[in-house]
Amino acid sequence: MDDEKSVLEQMTDAMRTDAGATKEAAKTAVKKVKRAAKKVAKKVRPKKAKKAKKASKKSSAKKSAKKAGKKAAKKKKKARKSRR
Repeated sequence: MDDEKSVLEQMTDAMRTDAGATKEAAKTAVKKVKRAAKKVAKKVRPKKAKKAKKASKKSSAKKSAKKAGKKAAKKKKKARKSRR
């Protein structure tokens, strides 16, 4: 221990350094957990995303078929009106 500093100052310095070290350790632990969570999310997401895309394609195909049928019906009505 330093003779120039009082015991109280030496103790407060020691506490600060300990607190700083614990803070840094906590930060690194959080970073590691976040990285691990991201890796897991990357593995899980693509499967769900592919399924969702397939489902949306199917529903959009159904919708476009319905729209095409409606458009054809409208064209027939217009053609009939123009003949009159």
